[in-house]
Order: sequence, then C-alpha cells, then structure tokens
Amino acid sequence: MSDPVTVEVNAQNVAEVLRDDRMVKVAGVDVDGQLRGKLMQKKKFLSIVSEGFGFCSVIFGWDQHDMTYYKELAISNKENGYRDLVAVPDLQSFRRIPWENNVPFFLVSFLDPETREPVCACPRGLLKSSAAKAEAAGYRAMAGAEYEFYQFRAPGNHATPERAASSTAAFLQNERPDTLPPLTEGMFGYSITRPLHNQEYYYGIFDACEQFRCDIEGWHTESGPGVFEAALQFGEAKEMADKAGLFKYVVKAFGIKHGITPCFMAKPRQGLPGNSGHMHISLVTADGKNAFIRDTPDPSPQYPDIAHLSDLGRHFLAGLLVGLPDIMPLFAPTVNSYKRLVENFWAPVTVSWGLEHRAASIRLITPPTASAKATRFEVRVPGADANPHFVLAAVLALGWRGVEQKLEIPVPPLSKGDDMGGASDQGVRLAKSLKEAVVTFTRPESVAREVFGDAFVEHFGGTREHEVRLWEEAVTDWEVQRYMETV
Repeated sequence: MSDPVTVEVNAQNVAEVLRDDRMVKVAGVDVDGQLRGKLMQKKKFLSIVSEGFGFCSVIFGWDQHDMTYYKELAISNKENGYRDLVAVPDLQSFRRIPWENNVPFFLVSFLDPETREPVCACPRGLLKSSAAKAEAAGYRAMAGAEYEFYQFRAPGNHATPERAASSTAAFLQNERPDTLPPLTEGMFGYSITRPLHNQEYYYGIFDACEQFRCDIEGWHTESGPGVFEAALQFGEAKEMADKAGLFKYVVKAFGIKHGITPCFMAKPRQGLPGNSGHMHISLVTADGKNAFIRDTPDPSPQYPDIAHLSDLGRHFLAGLLVGLPDIMPLFAPTVNSYKRLVENFWAPVTVSWGLEHRAASIRLITPPTASAKATRFEVRVPGADANPHFVLAAVLALGWRGVEQKLEIPVPPLSKGDDMGGASDQGVRLAKSLKEAVVTFTRPESVAREVFGDAFVEHFGGTREHEVRLWEEAVTDWEVQRYMETV
C-alpha cells in the first residue's frame, strides 16, 4: 500500500493511490468536535471526489447524544426537511487507519447545497475563514495542542475488551459515576513506571498516532488516577486542529480495543485536577521567521514581560485579551467545563497574561526563557472538552482583530506569585457558568458577532442554550442525597 506520509493525494492520482482498496472511510466534524462519518464503496468515493456527496444536515441539528435541539436552528430543521449538505473530501487529509486493516480515511468539509459556501457552523470551514486574513497578509499560523484525559475501566465480566468498553454507558445508568474504576490508582504525574501497568495500550497509542499522522511529541502520565497527557507535534494551525480531533479518535479506538473508556471531560472527578486542552499559537512570515519576536529587545517596554515581543505580537495578545470574555463558549463549551475553571486549581479564571505564568489565561513564551524561534502564546483557558477547530478559529480571529485594530494590552501582566482572581489581579472575571458565557457570547455587541458573523453565533449559541436547558431540568444525585429527607 502507498505510504500516506509520503504520498500527496490529489484528484489526478487518488484512483491510483486507492488502487488496491475496496472501501474508504470518511468523516466530518460536528460542533461538539465529534467525528461523524461512514464507510463507503471505493467506486462511490471516486465518483464524488470533486463535487462532494450528500450528507444529512441533522448532524448540525442534534446534540452529542443525537437529541434534536429544543429549538429549531437554521442549518437543519423541520422546515428545510433536515436536508442534505454537501460533504467535500479533503484529499490532503488522506490517512490509513492502522487498527482497521489500513482502510483509507479522509476528512470532509460541509458546504451549503445552494451557495456552495462553507456551512457557518462547519468547524473546519470556520477555522479556514479565521486563518484567511492572516494568510492574506503573508503570515501562516502555527499551533500546538496539549490534552489531558482520564481513563476508566468498566467493571464486570465481558467476553471481549470491546464489549467491556461499550458497557460503560449501561453501567452508568445504574451506578454512581464515582464507582467507575480508574485505569490506575493514585497520583503519579510524570511517572516512568506507571505506564508499564498498561504498556500495550500506552505504546500502542503513541505508535498509532505516528502512523495516523497526528504525531505525539511528548507522552506521559499526569497527576490523577489513570490520567495521561499528550503534547502533539507542532505544525500548521489548520492541520493541528484536524490532528487534535484525530488524536481523540485514536485514543478512543485503542480504548475500545482494551476495554478502556478515555474521558476528555473538563472535570471528571470532584476534588481532583481537571483536563486541560491548552493551545499554543504563533505566526510566521513567508520565509519562516517567527513574527512574534523582536529583532532586538525593547529597551523601554510598557511591561518588562513584553521586551522581546514584536509590535504585531503585542497587538495579537491584546486582541486575545480583549475578546476572551465574549468567546468563552468556544473554549468552555459544556456545563461541566466551568467546574474546571475555578480558583485555587491552577486553572485560569480571569482575563490575564504573563511571561511564563502558568496561572494566567495567556502564558507568554519568549526569550530569555525560550529561544526566539519558539516565541508563542499558550492559551490556557480551553479544556480537553473543547472543539479544537473552534478554539483555534477563535484564537486567530481575536488575535488578528487585535492586529488590524492595533489594540493595546488592556491589563498589566500577573506578577509571579500573584493570586489568580485576587486583589492584585486587574483582569475581568471570566464567566462562571455556561449560561453566563452564552449570554455574553450572543449579546448584540459581542466581539464574537463581529469576527464570526451572526449566523454562526446564533447557531452555536443555540446549541449551548440547549445544553443549559438540559442541565437546568436535570435532577442530580447531589440534590437527592441532600434534600431527600431534610426538606
């Protein structure tokens, strides 16, 4: 078979690349970051390579459990008959799935069937649009992604590991979530022995990510029972978003093969650290030079932290900080996301930044603590539950807005040792709940409307309102335990 790492697939050679194959798997990304796709006959795939094929729009009309949204949204609804969208394969996304007999795999993007323009809520389309302005000015966006995630085993006797993995949902129907056993016990961050407890799974994920073109740069245990962290290999931002989503696919696939349920929830367990999804971002010029670094340090900067940061980098940082409160549902998209973003848990809660400050929302990485070519921003607000395409789309849209409008940094940096959200922190407190975040996101003067347009804000805001409504109607174990006998 052809090597997907070395073969650049296009419309002219795709038939030859797939010469020995009988089938092809395709998938697109929905608003929750889930891959939605199908297996199709090779002949069918080759017939739709250029024009695309019909894909039911309902994937933009229901939530992550296939429940239709409580109110009709514009992309997919009864009035338009849940019509088909046009799904167009991205031939450059070609991979083979090593754990499924090397079946060919392609990502698709979704177009409106009438205009052939990207569907407003298509994550790949939104990121492409957000990157376009910087690209038109001669820059390329580069990114890196880091994910933490818990892993659990479904208890009980099962004929195969696959049956064990698929039984987790049924187990949780009848048992308390905190009785689901973790992959390993105890707090073992950066342990070099803990992975030996699940060596085939641990090394299998690393190898499969390399074969599936979502390479892991660093891979270790994180503090928490059964917690791993992966840093993906730095690369072009649009590809990084794809790779981040595909990384989750690899982990979940290997989890199925080993009877393990990976969990990318922002806060799976009360009292334990949450799962972050940090994103690193930089811009480079056409000749590959980092655009965020100054040729010589500024002798009299506004703040010492930005002595090595270029004017473009300063405006980009200002854009991130100014717009951050307005795009929080993209960084923290679930009700659970806000359980991670609380004080005293080493998670950001305000509009804040600082040089090498890991408690701030934006960590600035420049000389003298990093090489000039590695100058970048680490955006630390997103959790592992966030859609990577939306996260990077927001980062690029806000940052470039700062460049275009020459925005000034709105708050001073956090000093080392400053308490996040304390009296010395001058940054605005970020939303404490999804409901609060959605109100800010959808208000008429929201920066989100300016950079993404009303159609996207109305659609994605509507999907988040659906999440809030389901939460508000839910009766939790905590409520029953607290009030059953006492009121």
